[in-house]
Amino acid sequence: MLGIREALLFLAVVVVAVPLFKRLGLGSVLGYLVAGVLIGPHGLRLVRDVEQVGHLADFGVVLLLFLIGIELEPRRLWELRTRVFGVGGAQVALSGAALALGALALGLPWQAALVAGLGLSLSSTAFALQLLGERNQLATPMGQTAFGILLFQDLAVIPLLAVLPLLGSREGHLDTSWVPLVKAASAIVVIVLVGRTLLRPAFRLVASARSQEVFTASALLAAVGTAVLVSAVGLSPALGAFMAGVLLADSEYRHEMQADIEPFRGLLMGVFFTSVGMSVALELLLQRPLLIAGLVVGMTVLKVLSIAALGRRVLGAWPPAWELGAILGQGGEFAFVLFGLAVSYGILPGPLRDTLVLVVSLSMALTPLLTLAQDKLLAPRLRTRDDRPYDRDVERETPVIIAGFGRFGQVVGRVLRARGIAFTAMDADPAQIDFLQRFGNKVFYGDASRLDLLRGARADKAQVFVLAIDDVQASLRTAREVQEHFPHLVIFARARNRAHAYQLLELGITHGIRGTFLSSQELTGDVLQQLGFSYSEARGTLDRFREHDERMLQESFQYQRDEKKLIEIAERSRRELESLFARDAAEERKTA
Repeated sequence: MLGIREALLFLAVVVVAVPLFKRLGLGSVLGYLVAGVLIGPHGLRLVRDVEQVGHLADFGVVLLLFLIGIELEPRRLWELRTRVFGVGGAQVALSGAALALGALALGLPWQAALVAGLGLSLSSTAFALQLLGERNQLATPMGQTAFGILLFQDLAVIPLLAVLPLLGSREGHLDTSWVPLVKAASAIVVIVLVGRTLLRPAFRLVASARSQEVFTASALLAAVGTAVLVSAVGLSPALGAFMAGVLLADSEYRHEMQADIEPFRGLLMGVFFTSVGMSVALELLLQRPLLIAGLVVGMTVLKVLSIAALGRRVLGAWPPAWELGAILGQGGEFAFVLFGLAVSYGILPGPLRDTLVLVVSLSMALTPLLTLAQDKLLAPRLRTRDDRPYDRDVERETPVIIAGFGRFGQVVGRVLRARGIAFTAMDADPAQIDFLQRFGNKVFYGDASRLDLLRGARADKAQVFVLAIDDVQASLRTAREVQEHFPHLVIFARARNRAHAYQLLELGITHGIRGTFLSSQELTGDVLQQLGFSYSEARGTLDRFREHDERMLQESFQYQRDEKKLIEIAERSRRELESLFARDAAEERKTA
């Protein structure tokens, strides 16, 4: 088991290596890898138990796929079916065939060549998605194509595992090779049915407890529980977590779950990349450097070329196609599992397995350098020939965020929806959300004053922030958070009363409305008309009153804590208003 000493070493090396590599423009992934090589059993041997680190690292991959799934609504997943099954299937077939032919040329038996080729055709989901996330490319056509390919590769693992007994020599497996496929299909059906029926009501119950810790634990339970279930039937745990995320992608709790899990995901992904670095067998590399280097380069070149060729047909331009090839050119973590089982079935000899594992690990380590070379050397030359904005079709962002979807926020939302303007609404009351959704409203659960939740709601991409939170202190906390971290947002705030309006003005928020102020004016206009005033007279009276009151609000703002001065201003304001209406009445009599 990992102890506090190993955790201290991991944190110390990462804190030094990752910022250094990011400062050099090499990315955080390479920093984690180098840190793993340094402290691992093939480096300084400060940490020897790579297997235990690997188990913890798998947890990070599970959370990563859960978060990816939670951002991908079922409708969007259906839209990606061509990229998943069409492009993904073509990539595995094309890359696998090219690599298998290469293995045959090196003298491997056809069974070993087939397993090696298909295993090396898989890319690292963790590496690729981390790079796409760091480069803000997950929502681009290239990023979505990469995601579709990676998703198909996760699905393709099942038939690959099922075919191993047919290729191997271990007894008692030929007649049951279909069992993993049946188990996998059954598990998927159960997860979808149970998830659709129980997940959302369960989270509604948890949210009603108003405990952030319990809610976070529930999100982790959904991700890890599904991963364990599918792992028990031979599926990739990451694929199970992804399915759980997709089932929750259209729920009102998605932003809260993203915000709660993101810190765990980031740290555990760092552990994953560090564990890959720790598994690099440097002595094997030193014994056969030319062979290992040739295999790494050969595999990477074949994959990059085949993936880029597919990318050119799908994306319509070479720049994103080469970028796609660079990001997916490495080997994948599931190749470790595939090659290990191939040894147990007698398909691969042990030394060949060790060589292939080293090739996959080194290809992962070279991926950040490959993408950097693509960005610095290849991309500028290609853009001079094809300067089109090939990769800018990002997913639609919502220009408006409404924090607090009570009576005030709902009116704003109804008008925006009627005009076809997209918005993201948030509210911290699960009972309110449940009620609103019965009437067709799309509202997300969460405290809008949390920075991570604001980021999850894409506040960095929005234009307007409507602050309609009923609780005064929560409203002010949210306003400060938005002003500090998203200064580009224009805040339109609802103040509960005059004191709340003063506090918003202190924060520099000038687009403010007092909720009861407007409704009381509407009622007063009806009263005046009932007493014999015409509609225009009533409107004019209210307009004059509103202008005068807004002016007094600004004047009294600086004296808000001086009660004596406020009383003096209020008395003067009353006299001025009466004088204004008296002059108006005199003018009306003259004109009449």
